[in-house]
Amino acid sequence: MLTIINQHIVLKPLSLEDSSNIFQVINNERSYLRQWLPFVDASQEEQTIKEYIEGVLGLENTPQFTIYEQDQLIGLVGFKDNDTLNHKIEIGYWLSEKAQGRGIMTAAVAALLDMAFTTLALNRVQIKVAVANSKSRSIPERLGFSLEGIERDGELLVDGVFTDLAIYSLLRREYQPSINSRDN
Repeated sequence: MLTIINQHIVLKPLSLEDSSNIFQVINNERSYLRQWLPFVDASQEEQTIKEYIEGVLGLENTPQFTIYEQDQLIGLVGFKDNDTLNHKIEIGYWLSEKAQGRGIMTAAVAALLDMAFTTLALNRVQIKVAVANSKSRSIPERLGFSLEGIERDGELLVDGVFTDLAIYSLLRREYQPSINSRDN
């Protein structure tokens, strides 16, 4: 399933064929991405990316997508921690530094919200983001998520430093596609 965000941006289902492109972006932007993404330091070889993709592809109802601008991979967005019993899921994402500030990730997350509440018939979507990562926090804020609180020392970042996580959620009854899918 290909999701077209606009004439230049598409979401494609994650596949093993993406491993080289993902590794290339991570490798080229390693110092930038490692600030907020603990897996970057562990991703020193393309094989690590392949193993991650194989693991993700084996999970049920947790689709992951590559984000392409033209023919260039610029990031990933997808579902994780699917709790089918309670009809809730989390969205995770990262975007190349050069692609930020243009509403790309906001539009990509909005597309996943539509999938979560319509196709997957979920009741709750959450996003966890480092408190100090203002760019990433602006995405759930623009999309109408509620800030529920702070998970203290919720994620171990690089160099053994813990960071607090802001926990955002959006419920099915709060979801308004015309508002939540705006590309801001």
